[in-house]
Amino acid sequence: MKKLTEYTSYADAREHANSAALWELFDGDREYLNIAHECMTRHADGSGRAAVRLACADGHDEILSFDQISTGAAQFAHWLDANGVQPGERIAFMLEPSLPFYVCLFGAMQTGAISVPMFTLFGPDALRLRIDDCKPTILVTNAEKAEVARGIEGLRVVIADQGLLDEISKYPGSYEPKTKANDLAVFQYTSGTTRELPEAVKHTHKSIVTLMFAALYGTGIRPGDEFFCPSSPAWGHGLWHGTLAPLALGVTTGTFSGKFDATRLMKALQDFKITNMSAAATHYRLMKNTGNAGQFEFFFSKLSFTGEPIDPATLEFIDEYFKVPACSMYGTTEIGVVLVNFPGAEDFERKPGSLGKPIPGLKLEVHRPDGTQTDADEVGELMLWKKDHWETTKDRAMVDADGYLYHCGRADDVIISAGWTMSAVEIEHTMLKHDDVKEVGVIGVPDEKRGQVVKAFVVTDRPASEEYVKELQDFTRERLAQHEFPRIVEFVSELPKTPAGKVHRKKLRDQEAAKTAAAGN
Repeated sequence: MKKLTEYTSYADAREHANSAALWELFDGDREYLNIAHECMTRHADGSGRAAVRLACADGHDEILSFDQISTGAAQFAHWLDANGVQPGERIAFMLEPSLPFYVCLFGAMQTGAISVPMFTLFGPDALRLRIDDCKPTILVTNAEKAEVARGIEGLRVVIADQGLLDEISKYPGSYEPKTKANDLAVFQYTSGTTRELPEAVKHTHKSIVTLMFAALYGTGIRPGDEFFCPSSPAWGHGLWHGTLAPLALGVTTGTFSGKFDATRLMKALQDFKITNMSAAATHYRLMKNTGNAGQFEFFFSKLSFTGEPIDPATLEFIDEYFKVPACSMYGTTEIGVVLVNFPGAEDFERKPGSLGKPIPGLKLEVHRPDGTQTDADEVGELMLWKKDHWETTKDRAMVDADGYLYHCGRADDVIISAGWTMSAVEIEHTMLKHDDVKEVGVIGVPDEKRGQVVKAFVVTDRPASEEYVKELQDFTRERLAQHEFPRIVEFVSELPKTPAGKVHRKKLRDQEAAKTAAAGN
């Protein structure tokens, strides 16, 4: 009987994808399973085969093998045991992708402890909030970040340097995990923008199994791919889709380490001969903005993206230089990936701008405020059927007559002006078609006459002027509707971003609210 990894078509996905078929991809079962074993140990066969390729910001590459990481993770697991760490305790780490990062990630999970990745750009306040929330026994980080963390009472800070690797090297290079499939394995903090501290999503070891539907049909990953995901493994996309999913299938993955640089990324994609990449929409846009893509050779057969829709100009760039359609995959850290475009499936028709169709076995609908299902092409709220009830995704969407879903912005990114309902995302995408607009963020701001008006924050190399503002307004109005244009345009040097690279519209709204409050005092 074939495994799911041997099928590539959309028809086969609909016919063969089921829970039982997923479990056949793993050594563990519904009672006993360990992520570290599935992703690392069982693939460490002494051959030195590459597990992770690192494109480092300083220009050098690092290749880490399954054998190397597996040995280090086992040694770190024994070290944790020797230091009295018990199953269920949290081990946090704030590290760039590196040998210590993967050793800590998989070593902690082997013991039954819970791995908690932290974003390396967290400052003292952001770090303290998360430490206070998950209460880790140990935080592993570098020397620079150690100074940020040492003031937190009750936290043991361990510096991940050669000294730590030397210290754990005295322990055995193999470890027998005894975790159950339902034991907690990872706490993942979202990059959400609606709370001071986004909630930690708690994943069990069996999450690696349920994740595989998204891997197979969202990124299209299969054995033999040369895979790369530049997203930080501190976030859901980089950890689950960029790291754990490919490694669980024995596929070599790659990522970026250090301060992101789009030209450096393209060089790595060329040098590693990457055939399958999954990235944030922002990564593709930044590669376009460099103007350097023509300097490199690419080898893609599959591409996917997440985080937010890709604007039309960036899609044209992808078609021109990468020669492969970029397939959207949609989801959140809380609910996982639910809509995909089946990269690599030649029998799946992809519609420009569409989020695709649900993963096999999932049910999604678009609802009106009264809970009834919308008609084709009618905008409403995207809902997921989960545990016998409809659960909101907090996103607006519409579905066409063929069952393809389209993203229409976050519920809180809707702008209502003089009775007209407008999408911040749609206005942004239109403005990005202008040759001089590099980045743009759109929000609604209060207006006495209209309730709200559209304000656009524009990043551009062109000098600001009243003529330029009118040009952008006319450009937008001509392509959308007479009422859909930014009545206010502010030119800025950069836009606030979430850690996942999305435009941080909530921060823009908060900044505007603060300005309004200050003006009223």
